[in-house]
Order: sequence, then structure tokens, then C-alpha cells
Amino acid sequence: MADLRLEVVTPERTVLTTDAQSVIVPGVEGRLGFLKGHAPIVAGLTTGIVEFGPVNDKKRRLAVTGGFVELADDKVSILADTAELAEEIDVARAQAARERAQRRLREREANIDRVRAEAALRRALNRLQTAGVQ
Repeated sequence: MADLRLEVVTPERTVLTTDAQSVIVPGVEGRLGFLKGHAPIVAGLTTGIVEFGPVNDKKRRLAVTGGFVELADDKVSILADTAELAEEIDVARAQAARERAQRRLREREANIDRVRAEAALRRALNRLQTAGVQ
């Protein structure tokens, strides 16, 4: 029997509503883990992987980029900028995004927005890692 209710929402859609025994999120100040009975919390999220599922079984994975997590009364609500379940990730598209970002970072032109290219690379790598590809 599940101990937590997990809901993941982006501006475009509700990505997931499910039960879980544990949830681990990429907090701005480090990874945060939640089990039944955890104290209420609101925290910022960074680009990373959300893991959820049974305690002693294979966890499911979800790629997120930014947002917030709220836990109250054993309900974990994730409001993410973007979110994709591992099985939804288009690996070829993520690999192309990684290569494009790496190519832009190798260029020495002054008009390249390095911060934006680095963020794109982090997102692509996160999606590939979530999908189990490197």
C-alpha cells in the first residue's frame, strides 16, 4: 500500500498522479527524500531527476527542469517548468539537443549566449540520464 500521493504538474499538463512509498526530488540545495509522515515543506527544484515508487523495488524516474515541490499531509505536489517520464523521453531528440549545445559551447564567437547553451546542455544530459542513456 502506498504511503504518499504524488502529483506532477507543468504549465501545459498534469504529467502524473500516482501513489508512492517514497519520493526523491532534486532540490535547489540538494536532493530531498520524502516518506510517509514527513514534516510539511516547500522547496525550490533544479534540473534533475525525480525518483518515486516502492521502497525496495525499482523506482520510476521523471526528468524535471526547475519549479517547486510542496509536501503536506502525505501529498507531494511538484509544480515543474517541464517534466517528462523516462518512458516519454525522445532519446534521439535529446541526443541532438546535447550535440547542438556542445557544438555551440565549442564555438568562440562573441555572440553566443554561453549561459543559455550551458542550460540547454544540462537539460539534454538530464533527459538522457533519466531515460537511462549516456
